[in-house]
Amino acid sequence: MFPTALIRSSTVNAAEIAHFSRLSALWWDEHGEFSFLHKMNPVRMQFIREKLLEVAYDEQPENAVDPTKAGILHGLDVLDVGCGGGLLSESLTRLGARTTGIDASESNIAIARHHASLDPRLSQSLSYKHTPAESLLAEPKRYDVVCSMEVLEHVDNPALFLSTCAELLKPSGHLFLSTISRTPLAYLLTIFLAEKVLGKVADGTHTYSKYIKPSELIEFFTKYRSPSQDSRPWITRLYGGVPTRTEAEVRGLIFNPLQMGWMLAPKGAWGATECNYIFWTRKPALENVLNSMAQR
Repeated sequence: MFPTALIRSSTVNAAEIAHFSRLSALWWDEHGEFSFLHKMNPVRMQFIREKLLEVAYDEQPENAVDPTKAGILHGLDVLDVGCGGGLLSESLTRLGARTTGIDASESNIAIARHHASLDPRLSQSLSYKHTPAESLLAEPKRYDVVCSMEVLEHVDNPALFLSTCAELLKPSGHLFLSTISRTPLAYLLTIFLAEKVLGKVADGTHTYSKYIKPSELIEFFTKYRSPSQDSRPWITRLYGGVPTRTEAEVRGLIFNPLQMGWMLAPKGAWGATECNYIFWTRKPALENVLNSMAQR
């Protein structure tokens, strides 16, 4: 499923954490090391908002959903895993979420806390913890939404990391991931050009062998069953390798060098997921679990 060289007993890579800790002071410089993430953040939030609205339309009466409402995450408990300096965490909170951002780098958390303190509107609904995701499994709290953006390609054990994120969700909870596919195009753009030639990203930020293809994520969730629920797999049906929109979705994140900005590729766009992409899936509802158990 995933490259065997990545299978380890923990998800945290000390070298990766040290690398991003050295860069932590640059998180909120929109023109610096993390400029690509600053430009990508609105597109990631667009996908999150659109997907949650789509699910709301499916599950609620049409007149009960207000697409113009800013706070689509209002009242939801959201976990941002590998939050870095808090770019996504702050955006999630401004959409109404009660957000917890976690990171294995203490200096990243310090920067995130400092920046959040500059906006008093965030103080009641945004908190940060210096901790790896695995440590939260021992706590009783579970989340309506778990996000982990541009993190999966930096962990040592992707299967353990994904299962950890999955088990931190409540039943029917939403998992959002963005990462980079393991393709020659991705190597050319994200390592050779971005790191080696243009120097837009610090050399050594990415490791090609750690990149995860969308098909590998889909395969993982076609087999993954939540041990806490003894449930069905998260993805039960594929059509030409594509899951149904109610169980999972993959969309490409495309960088336009002429506009110096990112765009969310249309659904099913050819070649759009060959480099950066965003992924959504959903934990089975308890009723689905009970139905599955009754049919055995």
